[in-house]
Amino acid sequence: MTGITDFDALRRAMAENSEEPEGPARNARAEQLLAEAEKLDVPLAVIEALGHQLKVYNYSSEKDKMFVPFARLLRMWDERPEDFDEYEVHSLHWVFKWVSSGMLGQPHIPLASIEKWLAEMEHRYRLAGHSERAVRSAEFSVASHVGDLARAERAYTTWLAADRDTMADCHACELHSQGEWQVERGRDAEALDLWGPVLEGEFTCAHEPHTVLASSLAPLLRLGRTDEARAHHLRGFRLVRPMESMRGAYADHVEFCALSGNEARGLELLAERPAYFTDSGNPRSGLEFLSAVALLMDRLTGLGLGDQRVPGPAGRSWTARELAVHARVETLALAARFDERNGTTHIGDRARARMDQLPLVERLPLGVRSAARPAAAPVTVPAAAPEAAPAKDLAALLAEARRLSDTLRPHAVEAWLAVARAAEGVELTALDRAEIADHQAMDRGPEGVALFERAAELYAEAGDPGEACAARARAAYVRALAGDVDEALAAVTGPYDEVLALYAEDATGVRQTAGVLMSRARVLMRGVQEDPSGESPDDAVLAAAEAAVREVLALVEGQRPPGGEADVRLAARAAEGQAMLAELALRRGDMETAVRLFARASAAFVTAGLPWFAVEYEARSAGLAHHLGDIAEAERALRAALEHGGPYLEAPGRAQLHLQLAEVLGGRGRSQEAAEHALEAAHWSDEAGEGPTLGAWARHQLGGFLLRQGRWAEAAEVLESALPDLSAETHGDGAVVQAKWWLGDCLSELGEHRAAAERRLQAAEIARHWPEQHDHATLAHLAAESLGQAGLHTEADQAYTRAGDLWRSLGNVHGLVRSLRARAWLALRAEPADRGTDGARELMSAAIEECEAALLVTDDEEARQRLTGELGHTHRQFGELLARSVAEEAEDTAIQGAFEDALTQTAEAVAVFAALGDGAVHTRTAAELAAGWLEADLSRPADAATRARGVLKAYEGADDGDETVRSRRAEASQLLQLMEEQTGA
Repeated sequence: MTGITDFDALRRAMAENSEEPEGPARNARAEQLLAEAEKLDVPLAVIEALGHQLKVYNYSSEKDKMFVPFARLLRMWDERPEDFDEYEVHSLHWVFKWVSSGMLGQPHIPLASIEKWLAEMEHRYRLAGHSERAVRSAEFSVASHVGDLARAERAYTTWLAADRDTMADCHACELHSQGEWQVERGRDAEALDLWGPVLEGEFTCAHEPHTVLASSLAPLLRLGRTDEARAHHLRGFRLVRPMESMRGAYADHVEFCALSGNEARGLELLAERPAYFTDSGNPRSGLEFLSAVALLMDRLTGLGLGDQRVPGPAGRSWTARELAVHARVETLALAARFDERNGTTHIGDRARARMDQLPLVERLPLGVRSAARPAAAPVTVPAAAPEAAPAKDLAALLAEARRLSDTLRPHAVEAWLAVARAAEGVELTALDRAEIADHQAMDRGPEGVALFERAAELYAEAGDPGEACAARARAAYVRALAGDVDEALAAVTGPYDEVLALYAEDATGVRQTAGVLMSRARVLMRGVQEDPSGESPDDAVLAAAEAAVREVLALVEGQRPPGGEADVRLAARAAEGQAMLAELALRRGDMETAVRLFARASAAFVTAGLPWFAVEYEARSAGLAHHLGDIAEAERALRAALEHGGPYLEAPGRAQLHLQLAEVLGGRGRSQEAAEHALEAAHWSDEAGEGPTLGAWARHQLGGFLLRQGRWAEAAEVLESALPDLSAETHGDGAVVQAKWWLGDCLSELGEHRAAAERRLQAAEIARHWPEQHDHATLAHLAAESLGQAGLHTEADQAYTRAGDLWRSLGNVHGLVRSLRARAWLALRAEPADRGTDGARELMSAAIEECEAALLVTDDEEARQRLTGELGHTHRQFGELLARSVAEEAEDTAIQGAFEDALTQTAEAVAVFAALGDGAVHTRTAAELAAGWLEADLSRPADAATRARGVLKAYEGADDGDETVRSRRAEASQLLQLMEEQTGA
């Protein structure tokens, strides 16, 4: 069944199993392979199979199983060391470290046994001639685990002072451990400095920077470096997600969510790994995970969400409150086992400190798709019989409501609603009741007509006929909002005529008169905006509206009360009038004037101390400026809108403004700042409940901006998060294709070539139906590249063939030639080798023919230059392919023939590049040197030396600061020296 009949087959099977995902299935296969190895009667086969089994156990949830194969290996070494080859001797000593750290994570193993094991490790390392560095590192782990700080500091110092040798952990792992110690000692900044080389990619390994990224999250939050924390979460979680053995690092990401206001994402993380609640093979990481779970559940309970259903251990349903209790009990029970074994309280103290942390950030937007923080259910209070508010309290509420409405402050309507609730059962004046009804009507929108009419009656009863006219005019405007513009015009005519008569007789004030005139102007503007024909309104409609607006402006502009201060209501009328004139200019097609007038209206609102009213017009101005190509003005207006909206902007509006600004900044090449605003847009879209629509578009944009900065892992996380919500119906199929294309690029950069191919093929399938096929061809070509890099050569050849057909149909010779060259390289790997070589030659020859045929019919000089360059590169690659087409063990005549053919093609490349002149000097010299080395391999030192001198001559007087120049000179000098030594010249 297994096909394991010899040692080589066993080794292949173990190599294949090593590439499988971590987990029980891989472990079970390792156990099968050990059984197969024992049948071969080859001691080394058993040794290697035991080593393989030990490795997969160590990197899994069954870490406790690794002690048995190690004990057997150690016994075999003590009994017959000659059965071990050099690599297995090294491996045996290497895994001493795994076993010592593994023992620390198993509380049933006595501390005395661990100390004995540490001494055994030191003894065996000394016998093998190894440095004490790894031993002191292991001793430090023991001391820090039990909380013996003095011993830990001594071991830490000795560890760093000891020489690095082949037994030392890799640089990345050592730096991780050193940084964790700094964190434990309260030195977050020092830890991050130590981790810098790992985070920057200088040092990596199979589990780094995975754990460093996770460990850095809380320190970064504590230091206020939230942007880095966000980036590390997105990068790091992507790395640990598929790795079963990284429960401790996974827990750090759950903790980060609890500390940064991302509780909903924390729940999503728990749902992804249900087995982490119950895996028992590594109690130490289980304690770390459950303590993070307790922290998250306590946070949810503190937010009033204790009754929310949450992911938990299988077998029952859990609320946040129930899981908080369970996780805390389990954590403390595990900690108690460790502390009992260690004879200290260190593990329990750390667990309690972790579970009791308070949030470090109220809410840190991440950019990825996640539910908004769930709101606690409102507390229901039994209704009591209404009681009259004390007169003093009602008077205060009335005064505050009048202050807010007189100065046009936000939340004035809410203040009047509070007055209405407090006034139930209280005898009020007609004026008080009029104002209450007036503001209740404002809160009801189209349903407020009757209340406005009631307010008008009460104002008249109170002896204020001007305000009565204003209330009736507001009722008319509400009718217009409902679509009854003609009825509204008829309804506003009476109040309009009446208030003008009152004003002429000094029977009402400017404020009341302006209110009526503005309502009439608004009604007429609705007629402009809602022309039933859908076309631009005729001149008469525009003129009537403009006359009404100018009448308002003539009344209010320049009006000042006796004290000299401008009436804020009249200032607001003047500002709104300017905005109306802007709208009319826009309707006439005069966008430049519209931008200027919207800007004037915004400035007037700001000057009046009403910046929140400016937001709408700044946003309109930004859109028009962008359309006109005035990107700087668009940026200014959007920034002003965000600034002036301040805390009063609703989530949907805030999301829209951030997204518009992101797009403007992205268009100006400022990707980093654009990403910041796209991130905010995604966050506020989620808060507004528009995550699947506006939020998906914001994440799409954010992913693109992150990609431009080379932040591949972050971009990939964001784009993968956006794709489930992006749809052709809502966002357009172009957005879906672009997101998949970008994601393919990210995955390719991350080395996830199979996944990159999948995304590129998905995008190509959509683009296949577009009238213009260039994107389809490009995506098919990119998918072929990814398939080739993933080792799927047959599929890659099929994709290149498809791309080549598309390039041919588009008349794109460059794409066609490159697809043929790529297929030639794939063909070279085909079996049998001679058939593959023949196919590769045919494809390269076809690529040359396509270039030459295109050159015959091309008149455009620039196109000829590009095609000539393509021809040169094709000859150059043909030569390289031919040189690689023969194996080292081939007969001399075969090698000689292949190199001769390769030299012919390479020399042709030199000639083609030479025809392009000085602009192609670097490509020509590269081909010249390749030809020189072939001459050397063909035992023609004089010819090789001539080519080397030609390269040196080409760079006489060239800029020595140019890296390519230096590289070519160095290689040519090396070739020349070797050839002169051979000839004795």
